[in-house]
Amino acid sequence: MERRAWIALGVSTLAALLTVIDVSIVNVAFPSIRQDLGASEAGLSWVLSGYSISVGAFLLLAGRLADQKGRRRLFMVGVGVFVVGSFLSGMAESVTWLVSARVLQGVGGSILGPSSMSMVLPEFPPERRSMVIGIWGASAALGAAVGPSAGAILIDLASWRWIFLVNVPIGLVLLAITPRFVRETWDPDARGGYDLVGVPAGTLGVALLLLGVVEGQRWGYGSGRTLATVGVGLMLVVILFVRSARHPSPLIDLSLVRIRSFWSAGLGQVFFTCAFIATILFNTLLLQELWGWSVLAAGFGVVPGPAFAALLGGPVGSVADRVGHRTLLVIGSVAAACCPAWLWWSVTAESSWATTLLPAQLCLGIGVSCSFATFASLGLRDVPPARFGVASAMLRTFSTLGFAVGVAVAVAVLTASLHLGRLAAFGRVWAMLACTFMVGAVFCAVVCPGKPDGAPPALRVRQPVPTGPGARLDPGG
Repeated sequence: MERRAWIALGVSTLAALLTVIDVSIVNVAFPSIRQDLGASEAGLSWVLSGYSISVGAFLLLAGRLADQKGRRRLFMVGVGVFVVGSFLSGMAESVTWLVSARVLQGVGGSILGPSSMSMVLPEFPPERRSMVIGIWGASAALGAAVGPSAGAILIDLASWRWIFLVNVPIGLVLLAITPRFVRETWDPDARGGYDLVGVPAGTLGVALLLLGVVEGQRWGYGSGRTLATVGVGLMLVVILFVRSARHPSPLIDLSLVRIRSFWSAGLGQVFFTCAFIATILFNTLLLQELWGWSVLAAGFGVVPGPAFAALLGGPVGSVADRVGHRTLLVIGSVAAACCPAWLWWSVTAESSWATTLLPAQLCLGIGVSCSFATFASLGLRDVPPARFGVASAMLRTFSTLGFAVGVAVAVAVLTASLHLGRLAAFGRVWAMLACTFMVGAVFCAVVCPGKPDGAPPALRVRQPVPTGPGARLDPGG
């Protein structure tokens, strides 16, 4: 069982690595895609936005299906959809084709998110789950580290198409080994049927909220188009909550909102992800726009921070239950705040990577290793294992909204400050991001609970049906 559990963790982390690399690798391919397909700026933005919106939109439904139909089954469906979307992206002959394929990829990524985490946690006892989530989070950090540099290398050696096509053989390996080494688990109390109003309302509502945030800069955040999109999205989300309180098979489980560790981790995660994704973006822009580095050099220049986070992720996760999630989250948020604060204080127009960006990235690496996986670990700590799928999906929806808002706000601050000069505008963005991290630190210190008092209940596992002569069914399975 121990061997099977570690192989299952390997499958889950490989999937996380795959999806995170796919997000971080695309940015470096934009110039090549523009040249090859004749893409406009709006078309290029939808290559990224289409993926992000479809991921966020289908997370809640994916989590519900994972708990109801089986986490392993949904994981394999997610891998299959992701592989098909990757192949179609790599074969795209037009921007419309590429955006459509990226949306399909996003649907696969939304299924992989909650199912990959929820299918592996039952393989480990409660006291080791923080370590498992730490390793899982470290793989995501590693993906963020290798994505830009790997993308630059693939584009340099072959073409931008290979940043998508490389996912295909990896996905096929996952499809081959998952049925052999990962057990099927599900929520034994999940009811059949779906809320025919709540499911489309929740899916479309989240999609519209993300659309309004992502496209708001181009449309104008005070424009009628943006306000109408966000307003309708909020109205649909309210309908989702009302339906979930009354329907026998709701899209989201509102009982989770009564668990302090769950909702505090979700809200705290919003502060951290808002600042984190914008910090990563502006670290890259610093190298390329302020210091004039090439795409390949910039890709390698931002590696140390995520790589350091990946190195620390497992060890930090193993001590989370001993020192307390709240303590790690406060330390992580403060350490992450030191990254933009140091850049705001030290960056000049002259390139000085070793004395400015490198120390800042190491601080960010410490912050990510203490925070990213710890938010997930705290959020799932007191959740019954039968609800792991929907809980993971709700947490990832929080983080997806944080990602979208973070980039939108940072770009808006930059645009509004460009009249001061590019360096001063970057300084304002870094100051805002440092404050956001610190607000998150205060929130975690005041609201997040301390050490756990007990362990959650066990999960029922779907046993394989025996075959062959003399095989008998286990009535307890």
